Amino acid sequence: MAIRISGVPRAVWTLGLVSMFMDISSEMIHSLLPVYLVAGLGASPALLGIIEGVAEATASISKIFSGWLSDRLGRRKLLAVLGYALGAASKPVFPLAVTPFEVLAARFVDRVGKGVRGAPRDALVADVTPPELRGAAFGLRQALDTVGAFTGPLLAVGLMLALHNDVRAVFGWAVIPAVIAVLLLALGVEEPRNERPAASARPPIRWSQVRGMGAPFWRAVGVGVLFTLARISEAFLVLRGRDAGIPLAFIPFVLIAMNLIYALVAAPAGSLSDRIGRRGLLAFGLVALAAAEAVLAWVGGIAGVIVGVGLWGLHMGCTQGLLAALVADTAPADLRGTAFGLFNLASGLAMLAAGALAGALWSAFGAPAAFLTGAAFALATLAGVATLPGPAKAPA
Repeated sequence: MAIRISGVPRAVWTLGLVSMFMDISSEMIHSLLPVYLVAGLGASPALLGIIEGVAEATASISKIFSGWLSDRLGRRKLLAVLGYALGAASKPVFPLAVTPFEVLAARFVDRVGKGVRGAPRDALVADVTPPELRGAAFGLRQALDTVGAFTGPLLAVGLMLALHNDVRAVFGWAVIPAVIAVLLLALGVEEPRNERPAASARPPIRWSQVRGMGAPFWRAVGVGVLFTLARISEAFLVLRGRDAGIPLAFIPFVLIAMNLIYALVAAPAGSLSDRIGRRGLLAFGLVALAAAEAVLAWVGGIAGVIVGVGLWGLHMGCTQGLLAALVADTAPADLRGTAFGLFNLASGLAMLAAGALAGALWSAFGAPAAFLTGAAFALATLAGVATLPGPAKAPA
């Protein structure tokens, strides 16, 4: 299958590289953080679930404000730079933390930064990309982001071996790619000039406009919430790897394997969705997620972890870029930032609930209960996907 990325604008490639470097930094930390929190700082799986849920919910909830502000000001790049700078500023806290609550504070600041940058960046991708290449553009950006998501853990493995399992030292090295990401965005991306009036000349966005975005958009939001409930935090994949007996220095390979498959699938899936519509691929991704969680629940040992995280990566590649493209398909052009913010607000609240539920189930009943609950949500979400446009090409 040919991947139609030749016409994707240069700004999308640059934004993808920015995401890649920030994800390298973040995943150098996150690939070791769950085990470090539980084994090194004394956190329970339930506390880990709360930390991850609060962190990811903070990121998603922040996007509603940054998305609305980017529509109001018409300045998406400024907010994106600020968000990436906040993420970079949080990184030095991780090697200095001595309690789980300091980690929670650092994760909070980091995820606020993610929330500030996420909606303006996604709206910027939509602004610069022709509608007929929208799936390819979001898939490409997601693929480059995911290259960082498996390169970061790979670097963490190398540094753990070179630094004799000194987790704090690995966290210190993570500052460098975060700084590169901020500089690349600030110097390498030019925001397109458009016909929007200056902020002072634009009326405020009214709630009536938001309510009137239309049924297709709100169906996309509902599906995004269900997806989030089905997918428990990837921190629990790392814990599952530890429970299977993977040595500490090689724990990051859990996320390396998942994100490698994710990166390989995302761009082709996005391009294919421009031709056949989003619905079928989203349904396939849900089936892959349910299978992944069933394997992680029922199949023991390292082999079960390998198969489970591989299916997890397949699910991510078939769904995450497509969900973003679906929001761009269904939202008015002048409210795209707000639309991405609303989408991520709803998903963030679901992430908070999913993280707390998974952590509580893991602590009370063990890992299988957490993963099987996620699988049940995944299968239930198929009914929501059936309400989306398809199988014809998604609307431009």
